[in-house]
Amino acid sequence: MRKRLIHMITGMFLIAILTACAQKEQLSDGTELIDKQKFIFAASGEFKPFSYVKNDDLSMTGFDIEVGNAIGKELGLEPVQKRMKFKGLIEGIKTGRADVAVASHTINSERAKQVAFSTPYYYSGPQIFTRPDSKIETVDDLKGKEVAVAKGSTYADTAKKYTNNIKMYDSDITALKALSIGRHDAVITDFVTGKSAEKEGFDIKGKQLIERSEQAVVVPKDNPKLLKRVNEALQKLRDNGTLARISKKYFGQDITRKPE
Repeated sequence: MRKRLIHMITGMFLIAILTACAQKEQLSDGTELIDKQKFIFAASGEFKPFSYVKNDDLSMTGFDIEVGNAIGKELGLEPVQKRMKFKGLIEGIKTGRADVAVASHTINSERAKQVAFSTPYYYSGPQIFTRPDSKIETVDDLKGKEVAVAKGSTYADTAKKYTNNIKMYDSDITALKALSIGRHDAVITDFVTGKSAEKEGFDIKGKQLIERSEQAVVVPKDNPKLLKRVNEALQKLRDNGTLARISKKYFGQDITRKPE
């Protein structure tokens, strides 16, 4: 009995320690951060050219990473990248493993129930990609076809509208690579990612652009001051041309302005 009581007390003590560790530091304006001198942002490193891992030091680089760095510097904080699997990013932000996620999240109602979104920092949209010899052209041709998508992405929901034969991959790039070597009938992914893979030599071809979407920074729902500051930083980065410059570096065009 005594041993059981000791174990219970020890367990409660550990829970208290973990809870204390989860507490964030508060700035003078009410903004809450894991470290008041740092801007810790998460990305997957699985989504080239938006975020991918460098071979030399295994750090992440890419469009999303440079945007995250720019936001941190605009806030007067040290930007610190944190790598997480894409499918776990929303939960990671909810549980305080990073301050925000800068990871090409499409704004949608389901995610908005769990987290807050910044203003869009770029505009994209899901597109069908096939092998060059495929007869698939539009969503009408996807019925019964095997379509590959990335786990945790909104493209899985898009694909379900047109086929019930869906294959999941850890990232869009691995799905496109599989398509390129003869697996599956099509991939639905971000049109910029697909076009970049095509330029890199993947044996794929872009078909119908299904719809337009808005991508935003993911912020915890209970941190409205941080959301306000991130939005202010993004507006300054739009106004001074930083977002456009980063976009042109990676894509040769400005995808940060809302299409007409």
